[in-house]
Amino acid sequence: MAAAEAAVVSSSSLKPDTAPVPESAEMAAATAATSSAMAAAAAIAARTGSEARVSKPALATKLLSLSGVFAVHKPKGPTSAELLNRLKEKLLAEAGMPSPEWTKRKKQTLKIGHGGTLDSAARGVLVVGIGRGTKLLTSMLSGSKRYIATGELGKATDTLDSTGKVTEEKPYDKITQEDIEGILQKFTGNIMQVPPLYSALKKDGQRLSTLMKRGEVVEAKPARPVTVYSLSLQKFQPPFFTLDVECGGGFYIRSLVSDIGKELSSCANVLELTRTKQGPFTLEEHALPEDKWTIDDIAQSLEQCSSLLPAETALKKSKPEESNEQVLSCEYITLNEIKGEDDVIKTF
Repeated sequence: MAAAEAAVVSSSSLKPDTAPVPESAEMAAATAATSSAMAAAAAIAARTGSEARVSKPALATKLLSLSGVFAVHKPKGPTSAELLNRLKEKLLAEAGMPSPEWTKRKKQTLKIGHGGTLDSAARGVLVVGIGRGTKLLTSMLSGSKRYIATGELGKATDTLDSTGKVTEEKPYDKITQEDIEGILQKFTGNIMQVPPLYSALKKDGQRLSTLMKRGEVVEAKPARPVTVYSLSLQKFQPPFFTLDVECGGGFYIRSLVSDIGKELSSCANVLELTRTKQGPFTLEEHALPEDKWTIDDIAQSLEQCSSLLPAETALKKSKPEESNEQVLSCEYITLNEIKGEDDVIKTF
């Protein structure tokens, strides 16, 4: 408004010899309307600014009140823990947390974790617990998981997948589709399986994969009982073969593919791995892609996914005394790994 007035004054001063023109009623009305519009715009801007100031605390309140279990789509590349950190950082950034305005308030913690490690070279469903939903993650381990795995015959690696160093090569040209289908029954049902050295299993509190990367000598864990509910060959185009596997907790697809290669008097490693289902969560129906990692999208997913969980594991509603003031008293968020089962990370 002031700038507009200054422009008018400057424009008038350029024509000192011109007599002022009387303002018509129409011009007066237009001027008044313009002034009213500008005043309204200023009021809206002020109100919008106020709303922007309160939106972050409101989002923080909503974020810290989220509880339940949902699923995200993990791409190839990051580890499950790295993906969880990425998810956490996106949510905290959206909510403007931590914020200086909360530095003197009582500390609150955002709980978030995942229920079942997925290899960095794999993609697919990663089940995530948030709030009190982290208590349900252990139950996710005992449920079934489903994978589509593509193996490569003729090559063995130290990691049992394509990310490792080739340790052995054997011929595979005489292996037929019938040969593969004929041995799958040996790997179905309740079987014994030796976990891979590159895994989340621990020795003296450290992961075997970490020790292997350091070049330390690591002994293989003893074979342990695992369950394969179904196993079928989907495609065979030598040297590649694709399996559809449904299994229980603690099962390693990399070990399965390696063992199949050995059973065929050759060797094999995992080329591609996708987890298509974990418990009731499927990749197509429930796994949120990264562009949906927002507070509102996750809240909606939690609501939709609550019906998928068994009644006995359903979360109770928040207590009435848990007020917004208590939730908003967040100073910072902690994220610390604690000991749990082999392939679960809980973060608090």
